[in-house]
Amino acid sequence: MPLYFLVGTLTEQGQRMVQRNPDLPVEAVRELQADGAQVLSQYAVLGRYDFVMLVQAEDNQAVARLSLEVGVRVGMHIETLPALTVGVLSEGEERTGLEETGVEMADGAPGSTAEWRIPSDGPDSPGTS
Repeated sequence: MPLYFLVGTLTEQGQRMVQRNPDLPVEAVRELQADGAQVLSQYAVLGRYDFVMLVQAEDNQAVARLSLEVGVRVGMHIETLPALTVGVLSEGEERTGLEETGVEMADGAPGSTAEWRIPSDGPDSPGTS
């Protein structure tokens, strides 16, 4: 299933809601029932955005429904970013999902042992012997 990053910024109302209940973002995601989409991990971050979520969804419609639900429940403006595995761009194959990332998720979700790599042009490329 395709992966998406949801980056969110709290609205003024969302800031007040989270101030009253700091666990609101986690509770909202835990209670969420979105067909075809699932939040794999969630982080509070510093900088331009307040929260980042990694989501696995069947399609754009499923992630859009999940994004809308989270935004309404938490009081957050959300931008949805489709995620592509770095190696896919060099291999010319369409692969999506956790199994290609080679990343172990923070919450213990399984990843594969596939490697992320920068494509090389051949034996004369920098960094190869």
